[in-house]
Amino acid sequence: MRLFRLAKILAVSSRYGLDEMLLEHEPSGRLAAISRALHFWRRFDEPEAVRLRKALEALGPIFVKFGQVLSTRRDLLPPDIADELAKLQDRVPPFSSAQALAEVEKAYGKPASEVFAEFSAEPVASASVAQVHLARLPDGRDVAVKILRPNMQGVIEHDLALMDTLAGLVEKVWSDGKRLKPREVVAEFAKYLRDELDLMREASNCSQLRRNFEGSTLLVVPEVYWDWCTASVMVMERMRGIPISHRDALVAAGVDLKALSRAGVEIFFTQVFRDGFFHADMHPGNIFVATEGEKHGRYIALDFGIVGTLTDTDKNYLAQNFLAFFQRDYKRVAQAHVEAGWAPADTRVDEFEAAIRAVCEPIFDRPLKEISFGKVLLRLFQTSRRFNVEIQPQLVMLQKTLLNIEGLGRQLDPDLDLWKTAKPFLERWMSEQLGWRGVKRNLAAEAPNWARTLPQLPRLVHQALSRPPAADLSPLLAEIAAGQRRQNWLLAAIAALLATALALPYL
Repeated sequence: MRLFRLAKILAVSSRYGLDEMLLEHEPSGRLAAISRALHFWRRFDEPEAVRLRKALEALGPIFVKFGQVLSTRRDLLPPDIADELAKLQDRVPPFSSAQALAEVEKAYGKPASEVFAEFSAEPVASASVAQVHLARLPDGRDVAVKILRPNMQGVIEHDLALMDTLAGLVEKVWSDGKRLKPREVVAEFAKYLRDELDLMREASNCSQLRRNFEGSTLLVVPEVYWDWCTASVMVMERMRGIPISHRDALVAAGVDLKALSRAGVEIFFTQVFRDGFFHADMHPGNIFVATEGEKHGRYIALDFGIVGTLTDTDKNYLAQNFLAFFQRDYKRVAQAHVEAGWAPADTRVDEFEAAIRAVCEPIFDRPLKEISFGKVLLRLFQTSRRFNVEIQPQLVMLQKTLLNIEGLGRQLDPDLDLWKTAKPFLERWMSEQLGWRGVKRNLAAEAPNWARTLPQLPRLVHQALSRPPAADLSPLLAEIAAGQRRQNWLLAAIAALLATALALPYL
């Protein structure tokens, strides 16, 4: 199987000239010359970017998905290639109704007719990993049933192994290969792709996002019906709405597009900075707008196979950078890169600051229709290359999501001022994290631990006070040590009082 796939990759690469595209970046230039000599008969009329996109489409859905993710790495790709890869779509024909029914029976151990009151054998949506059918539960609830494509595990594992091999080759022949970490990018992509193969994981992602936005007036997330979920079949509440890409239909339904665009920005920043858990596949096919009842005008999120997560360190770093950008404090941006270890410790902060200012200053106070995040990201990545900034693979999905948000914002309200919309949210978030509210929340979070350690404090204080000073200390040092022990006792007493006050609700 792997040899067959490798042979297909080599054949497709030869047909579209991918070998020359890769080898032309080899420093010596010898390998590219050898490849041209061996393929002297080839002539290509289309640009390299178009040929690369067509090659990925020919290699199948897994390579298409990888191309979609790769399109966000504008630090790695020339702008024409990144723009062309952004056109990749999952144009995958559905698998047959007979196969769908067979997968349902395999998952439940009985036919679909015995599981559901009604089941539509014709899919309503189809993608590279799964497809969706409509059904009705025995209690009358309308549901959407997502079914994993048959035999996907083997295909994906073979393709991922080959991608890793190709990424290793890129590291060796591309001058910037090691800094741009292509193998780590493939590994990050592999993690998300493997997650998509487990529909129980997707169901849990959906459930978590629904819980995060419980009671929200901005976003609707379908309910998961766990009793009907398996690793290969996911059953959730059926959602009704208009696709976000159908602008005229939204206007006809009375949806306020300007309010919708502002809500989209708030939803994005809430997911990233409040929750550190965000929908990372927000292309137009996965976003609808509710037009009925009390949910009118709210976003509907679908397809939760790919989510991104951020650590508290990532969130704080990103929030500081965003806020510094909004405040035009480019020195703080440069310092944050150095402090986070993303830029070398010996980086000249003043030079880095000047380079960032040259990229960002022209875009402020301009409507979104006059700003291309793609171009801004490209210039930032060119700057990062100059200052040897390491690209963080864990943020690839965040970059992809930000570009999706840009696309949605342009479509709904080209005059949206992203900066003014996002700045109050980030300032509020930073205040909650670093201000007195953050201190209070962190103290409350630690109170249960203090409740467990509180009974041990008298013994620990007694041990500290009764420990004799070191024999080799001079009288002066011994006096300092004794004073330090008295200070420790005082601090321990204060800590005990605080712990008692905060732990009382838990005792």
